[in-house]
Amino acid sequence: MEHPIARAGGVLAALRRKAPLVHAITNFVSAPFTANALLALGAAPVMAHAAEEVEEMAGRADALVLNLGTPTPATLEAMRLASRKASECGIPVVLDPVGAGSTAFRTRAALSLIAEGRPRAIRANPSEILALAGGRGARGVDARNGVEEACPAAQVLAAGGTRVVAVTGAIDFVTDGRRGIRVANGHPLLARVTGTGCVATALVAAFLAVEADALLATATALACLGIAGEQAAEKADGPGTFAAFLLDALHALGPEEIASRARFSLSSAAGET
Repeated sequence: MEHPIARAGGVLAALRRKAPLVHAITNFVSAPFTANALLALGAAPVMAHAAEEVEEMAGRADALVLNLGTPTPATLEAMRLASRKASECGIPVVLDPVGAGSTAFRTRAALSLIAEGRPRAIRANPSEILALAGGRGARGVDARNGVEEACPAAQVLAAGGTRVVAVTGAIDFVTDGRRGIRVANGHPLLARVTGTGCVATALVAAFLAVEADALLATATALACLGIAGEQAAEKADGPGTFAAFLLDALHALGPEEIASRARFSLSSAAGET
């Protein structure tokens, strides 16, 4: 496999040229921050939730995000409608199964969206991935498992190359069931700001809108967020200023910084190469 760093900068440049429209049915806790992060990187966000319009909006978008952070029966129905329309139009769908395993309601919702919508990518923490594969799952929305514990489950969820699964943590693992990339960029302050996981999912969707190789697109999205997090931490005094500097760093991030700062390692299935 060609090393992804060789192409990652070009993927960011393509996103900036196209400014893809990302339709995010996301949670109310993180919606403004997610929208601002998409804008900062160069994408265009829209947060349409009403069942009466989600199909029309999904059909016009370049990518769709389904985020289970604050699920209700109404939002789940909107997600199903939007996901069905996006699939019909060939628009990539990214699922964030927030809190899967913490309640039966969330777990059933995530599994049904996977079965019915067949998302192109799933971005989750290790406990959520394990829950989707039949494990015990998360405490609330927090991970209590390490990334490496969830790698085999991620490969199963990747369904033999039909989707990409990203397990995020200190070192992210991205797999399509055959290939794998570990992304070592990031900073601990990313875990101290509500919504950075939601941002990661939205950035994955934005990159999927401009790059056909879903593994490369997902790894590039996580590297961009991680690098921006490293840069923001150099200036921040704590979580509050970090959040603001993170948006600034995403806005200023250039293709050359991806080439120089991205820390990728390749693997085939679970093993390093």
